[in-house]
Amino acid sequence: MWDALTGRFDLLVVGAGITGAGIARDAARRGLRVACVDMNDVAFGTSSRSSKLIHGGLRYLEQYEFSLVFESVSERRILQDMAPHLVNPLGFLFPVYKGARKPLWMINTGIKLYEGLSLFRSPKRPRSLKPADVAEVEPAVKRDGLKGAPLYYDCATDDARLTLETVLDASENGAVVATWAKVTSFIKDESGRIHGVVVKDQLDGELREVHARAVINATGPWTDATIAMSAGPSASLLRPTKGIHVVVRHDVLPLSNAVVCFHPTDKRVLFAIPWGDRTYLGTTDTDFEGDPAEVHATLEDVDYLIDAANSYFPDHQLARGDVISTWAGIRPLMAPPEDNGDVNESKVSREHAIVVSQDGLVTIAGGKLTTYRRMAAEVVDTAVRLLEMTDGPMELEPARTDKVPLPGARGWPADDDHARVADEVSKAGHPYVPDDVAAYLADTYGTRGADLARAIEKEHALGARLVEGRPEVMAVVDWAVREELAATVCDVMVRRTQLFYRDVDQGLGAAPKVADRMAALLGWDEARKAREIALYEQVVAASRGWRAELDGTQDKSEASRVPSRA
Repeated sequence: MWDALTGRFDLLVVGAGITGAGIARDAARRGLRVACVDMNDVAFGTSSRSSKLIHGGLRYLEQYEFSLVFESVSERRILQDMAPHLVNPLGFLFPVYKGARKPLWMINTGIKLYEGLSLFRSPKRPRSLKPADVAEVEPAVKRDGLKGAPLYYDCATDDARLTLETVLDASENGAVVATWAKVTSFIKDESGRIHGVVVKDQLDGELREVHARAVINATGPWTDATIAMSAGPSASLLRPTKGIHVVVRHDVLPLSNAVVCFHPTDKRVLFAIPWGDRTYLGTTDTDFEGDPAEVHATLEDVDYLIDAANSYFPDHQLARGDVISTWAGIRPLMAPPEDNGDVNESKVSREHAIVVSQDGLVTIAGGKLTTYRRMAAEVVDTAVRLLEMTDGPMELEPARTDKVPLPGARGWPADDDHARVADEVSKAGHPYVPDDVAAYLADTYGTRGADLARAIEKEHALGARLVEGRPEVMAVVDWAVREELAATVCDVMVRRTQLFYRDVDQGLGAAPKVADRMAALLGWDEARKAREIALYEQVVAASRGWRAELDGTQDKSEASRVPSRA
């Protein structure tokens, strides 16, 4: 899409995380000429490193953030309709023990309030389990001192793919999306108003001016740095906090529902979440200073989560060696007024704010994954008002982002029958698409999974598994390059397939196969292939950096190693 960054756009969105993607989709659907650029891949930052939940945030009720919870549970319903293949109901078990800070009756009352705020439209109705019921529903949970456990429902998602499909829908509606395109400076007119940016192609170094009537800063953890690039150092909008997760095999920690845990030392809320053949635990919440691209899990972080798990699941004790992978992300939270660091990290509000600088830069900061669509609409409303102040009223179409499904949900069964979609995928690729691959394609790509299956039926080699025993096949590499803006091996391994997180070897054995196929599709030479494989190996090493602390060695992060196009 680099070559399409020409002419003058109505809106230029800086950042292709979930918020930037939502803004681009909303604006493009209104009929605005939109460009969206990112210095790395789609969802490179926080938007692929969240807890992967679409939820109202039950714990926010304790902080009296009723409007945030209401907005979130309302959006949860909308996102289920928009992307039923990516937003799926998940039970949350809330075990309450003797001596707990909040008694069982109070937790049950909170869940009734939570259900009421959702207008009783939760994916399933909550219920309160007795200790004997808990032993049957989740036998791994500690029973000593257990008083009972409410079971309520929110949703799980693939955060990176939700972001990606939002970007793809924006692109289908005319938005120009360019990844690996870093904004290096702003262009201003004689009055000091921003009317464009200078963008650097991260893969070959080319610089280009991109002009726009309005520029939107949707850079998440990089919000303050982006503002400083325009206005110089100023008061920070953000109080960034770090959250990490660890992944283990499901048979090591077998769960059917997410389990709400309170850490045994600081009582912070954590989750243990089933994830297919894996289980992950998180998250931490600690203040973070420095480059968000350099964030990683530390040994202290990993041990903190292991300690919590071992407190709640005594018959399934975890050790450091059980950890397959980790991820770490930065929450771009709004700094509280007169913040001096005294507010506990976990109590910093998840609300968002839209700020318009004197030079015209529109910044969106804070917020949650769950409310991204609504935040995006507010930002576009703000930008349109700015444009109308100088150019007069605009005739725009309604965006209808709450009514139009994302690409993988088009043609989805009204009864939300995942099995039927998987069956259609299997038929499209029969007999070359096994059942486990068909289910994976349906769950990951929705109704578009049938397109990948048909590609396998035509070119049988595309059915080759990237990792023996796993459902990811070579067809997903072709699809990632041709349809999903993937430009590097890391793009494919980390955010298109999740092999980086899920494979016991984090996809190291598959990286050469992926590089070979991408080379054939993109015309890479042997040197480029070797660099891509080496870069991915370094990214895996960085995610394992917490282990290196044991012998004092360290690794750098993915963002500091930018490949070239050559």
